[in-house]
Amino acid sequence: MTNGIDEEVGADRRPLRPGLRVGLRRGGIELRHLLRNPKEMSGHVSNVVVAIVIAAFVSSDVPGTRAPMAHLVVAGFAAYLLFQVGLINLPQLLVTEREEGVLLRMRATPGGITAYLVAKCVLVVAMAIGSLALLLGAAALLADGPLPRGPGAWLTLLWVTTLGLLAVVPLGAAIGAVLPNPREALALIMLPVMALLMTSGVVFPITSLPVAVQQVSAVFPLKWMAQGLRSTLLPDAARAAEAAGSWELSRVALVLTAWAVLGFLLAIPLLRRAARRESGSRLTARHRKAAQSGALPA
Repeated sequence: MTNGIDEEVGADRRPLRPGLRVGLRRGGIELRHLLRNPKEMSGHVSNVVVAIVIAAFVSSDVPGTRAPMAHLVVAGFAAYLLFQVGLINLPQLLVTEREEGVLLRMRATPGGITAYLVAKCVLVVAMAIGSLALLLGAAALLADGPLPRGPGAWLTLLWVTTLGLLAVVPLGAAIGAVLPNPREALALIMLPVMALLMTSGVVFPITSLPVAVQQVSAVFPLKWMAQGLRSTLLPDAARAAEAAGSWELSRVALVLTAWAVLGFLLAIPLLRRAARRESGSRLTARHRKAAQSGALPA
């Protein structure tokens, strides 16, 4: 897939355009390749299917409220899908393309690194919004799932989604810049992500967890992304099941903004460092090592 994208971008014989414009074009090409790849698309769709199946079989109410537990599950999975795109899919994508030499080729092109990062942002944002829209639409049609109630709730959904992506996408890029190789990437990422999934109130009320666990989960963005999305999808009465008895939207915005700033501060120098360290000899050595280990054909 990568070679085809590079050929399409490189086929443009017109004068070099600024990195932002080239990145937007490259991002559009990568998105088209994704949509035409059934194998990759099935991975994103399967997450939505799992969420719908779980929501369809949950029949109880959120403890202390009349809000259906299924709605809490849908809101939680909506947050997790955004989180997954930034913290699982993006790092894997970056480290895989680094191993394939894409980063080295981009570094050799004027404005190439900027274009590369812009393209990845376009792809990741499109994947996240598409997954979120598919989940909410399918849940509403198939499992009587929730939708935002009125313009204010839709506006909250918009800014929580935007801040959530800003919080996790730069962090995912920073992680992808330091991961050793694609073979170890998934193992290193999944354990902490699964721990956060179980401790952030995504699939059951966070108040059912020990206070110490609640305090630890409150440090990370997933808990606040899920809480912000619940505020748009659940009735106001469901606030009783929150740790503070309210949606705490101002704190949601504050924590997600803090993570966004931290992510950018980490991602920019780490990605520059990764690009500077790339060379033909390093790439050849990695390929030789992978071939010797049996990960690649010799």
